[in-house]
Amino acid sequence: MWPFLIDKAKQGGIDAIETYVFWNAHEPQQGQYDFSGNNDLVRFIRTIQEQGLYAILRIGPYVCAEWNYGGFPVWLHNLPGIEFRTKNKVFMDEMEKFSTVIINTMKDYELFASQGGPIIIAQIENEYGNIKGSYGQAGNEYVKWCADLALSYNLSIPWIMCQEDDAPHPIINTCNGFYCDQFKPNSKNSPKMWTENWTGWFKAWGSRDPLRTAEDLAFAVGRFFQYGGTLQNYYMYHGGTNFGRTSGGPYITTSYDYNAPLDEYGTFATCLDFDPGCDLSMSMEEVLTYGEVNHTEYGHLTTV
Repeated sequence: MWPFLIDKAKQGGIDAIETYVFWNAHEPQQGQYDFSGNNDLVRFIRTIQEQGLYAILRIGPYVCAEWNYGGFPVWLHNLPGIEFRTKNKVFMDEMEKFSTVIINTMKDYELFASQGGPIIIAQIENEYGNIKGSYGQAGNEYVKWCADLALSYNLSIPWIMCQEDDAPHPIINTCNGFYCDQFKPNSKNSPKMWTENWTGWFKAWGSRDPLRTAEDLAFAVGRFFQYGGTLQNYYMYHGGTNFGRTSGGPYITTSYDYNAPLDEYGTFATCLDFDPGCDLSMSMEEVLTYGEVNHTEYGHLTTV
């Protein structure tokens, strides 16, 4: 099904595919790795490459994604002395082992852009800024350790941290949200990136069905590039289904449709056909990314 879905995304104007890497899927038992079937990450990245698209690899390995345990394998919880996502040797040792396996696997198959492959960006950790304050100084030291770990792989591609305002240079901090036009990276030398443009929201039992209009989404994209944006990713472009017990909680449904342009079954949602918007944005690529930004106030809260 991957070639079908990736081709559909390409038809919609997408030129890069973002993907998380799920630790609990690839290392269900400590030290035992699974890259078979739907866990065949190499095949997935190669399929992206065969379609002539780029890939953005979000290793995490904490991913959230409304996925059970945030993508952590259950065995991790039972390691003596462990504390998740902070300066804790037990956790950091396991995180480094897993991250290194993923990096080396991608390297072995020459899938990074520096090797001629499609992976142009990699991500370490995920939305850590949302919780870092509760860890105090240990959280700050953990962020620095994550950055040092990422850079130690010498991939010659950019590394990002989303929702992490204090990402150490040269790690690029990025924005997640419904609107990111006012977001500013923490370095003047960093591009303005939007790693998650939320096309909708996840479904939960007993809650209303979330909906975001195509008009609002298109406006948010245009405004982001108007204010100096360089990259934006639809989260999700195809949501799909979380089978079995992979859905996280509380009370999140197995459907991860997310009001995405490609619905749960892989067909274009009629209310979210982005072809015209993507074509227009691509036709203005040079102006949007290299042009000068000027603002004119017309009063009545109107700025162009």
